[in-house]
Amino acid sequence: MTVATGMTDIYARDPVTAAAGQRTLEEAFPGRFLLGLWDSHPSLAEDIRGHRFGPPLATMRSYLDALDTAPFGPPDTTASPHRVLAALDHAMLTLAAERARGATVLGMPIEYTRTARTVLGDDGLLAVTQLCVLTHGRADTADLARTTAAAALPNRRELLRALGHENPDALDDRLVDALVAHGRAEDIAQRVQEHFDAGADHVSLHLMTTTPDSPSVRQWEQLAMHLPV
Repeated sequence: MTVATGMTDIYARDPVTAAAGQRTLEEAFPGRFLLGLWDSHPSLAEDIRGHRFGPPLATMRSYLDALDTAPFGPPDTTASPHRVLAALDHAMLTLAAERARGATVLGMPIEYTRTARTVLGDDGLLAVTQLCVLTHGRADTADLARTTAAAALPNRRELLRALGHENPDALDDRLVDALVAHGRAEDIAQRVQEHFDAGADHVSLHLMTTTPDSPSVRQWEQLAMHLPV
């Protein structure tokens, strides 16, 4: 089994520390650890961590350079190729194709999965995370689905406009449905299959509930019965 960090904030640890951690795991468990890197948000980098938030693409490129040249272990130790980049735009997808095994995409419509596959090419790993709300029917999930879509909107507006959603701030039903799979387990399983059909290699679910502090084991069990293997 491969263990992956979905989105490791590059402002959370310097590249020498990240390289040491990744290479140590690689030595202990060859090929089983996948490092996912994320360029963060200004508020997280500056207000919480006290860093200066830089241009995402240039900052990620510099981080990868430092990661690859970080000192660790014996002289012949090489940088690990097992990494993916969190990508929400064409430029970061291109960097992922050049400098990583591929990309991970969180909370975007099916159309963006097709775009990502085109940029990454046939060989790039594409891991998609689908936002979802599970209940007995779409009417029961509409409010939570809209709230979830609203929270995802700030750093996706321009991308969504490019995908044909002219006024994302209106949060119309078409946009909410594109961002959040909601309804029965069968409905969510269908969305997962659509991502696979659009070129995803791996699809994970980010399950939203009205009781986030309570374990959602029963809902995961329902989903497991319907998800494609």
